[in-house]
Amino acid sequence: MGKFVIKTTEKGSHFVLKADNGEVIATSQVYKSKDSCKKGIESVKRNAPDAEIVEEVVE
Repeated sequence: MGKFVIKTTEKGSHFVLKADNGEVIATSQVYKSKDSCKKGIESVKRNAPDAEIVEEVVE
């Protein structure tokens, strides 16, 4: 099922999304407040449940 983990430092808060095995799947930007970080988590949950996969080639 995975879980979102909020980490707070002197620079602000960010979240990591971890798989069931503890491996980090995604890391967010650093938010100025923990409340903004929580809103970022809600945005990911709401906007990407069925996100398509797009592959880009970088040259």
